[in-house]
Amino acid sequence: MRHIILDTETTGLSVREGHRIIEIGALEMVNYALTGEKLHLYINPEREIDEGAQAIHGISAEFLQDKPVFSEIADKFLTFVGEDVLVIHNAPFDVGFLNAELENCQKPVLSNDRVTDTLTLARQKFPGAQASLDALCRRFQIDNSHRDLHGALIDADLLAGVFVELQGGKQPGLALQEETEKGANADQPSMDEGSNLSGFNVADRPIRPARIFAVPTQELAAHNALLDKMDNPIWRQTASHHDKETD
Repeated sequence: MRHIILDTETTGLSVREGHRIIEIGALEMVNYALTGEKLHLYINPEREIDEGAQAIHGISAEFLQDKPVFSEIADKFLTFVGEDVLVIHNAPFDVGFLNAELENCQKPVLSNDRVTDTLTLARQKFPGAQASLDALCRRFQIDNSHRDLHGALIDADLLAGVFVELQGGKQPGLALQEETEKGANADQPSMDEGSNLSGFNVADRPIRPARIFAVPTQELAAHNALLDKMDNPIWRQTASHHDKETD
């Protein structure tokens, strides 16, 4: 299964006010493991950046002046994400901005059906707890000490770790767990169809003497008293049969 872990940075908080995307970071994950394939783009928004937004991500309008506009990278973005699941934290924000940009250049928009929102997953799994990306990194002990400022690629990388943990950790799928167990038991004796240990030499096992535990007289008397109340109890039949064999 292929997932795209995605994050964006923008000129401000509201797409309705004309704010635009200035950075996209996307990482490819296959079977819950990062493949190393990534997409990292800076985009010229053709407008100013709010001071509050710049304080969060540190990206200036001057830095973006020579970067391509969104219409020039739209096909590259769509090719990378393909038709696979997009994993986004607070997905309505990023998807809203991405679809506004895609509409502006007459490109197909992203369907909400293909989006997994880790904010929603976290709130469902930990009701009432903080669910920001930083809070989830603390919960799952994911090192985010290098995150002085928000950055699309940095945040996508942190989100990848959070997403795996929200899916159940390093073995989110049964198939992966089975493969791990097979690898861990590769050098252990296995059972063949006849339920005999294959490749295991019983003679190698040390022979331990049987341990004998004396039954207290009081417990033995209580046991016999209980048997006296039964009609031909099986325990006495077994004892009688054993006595005949040893005569």
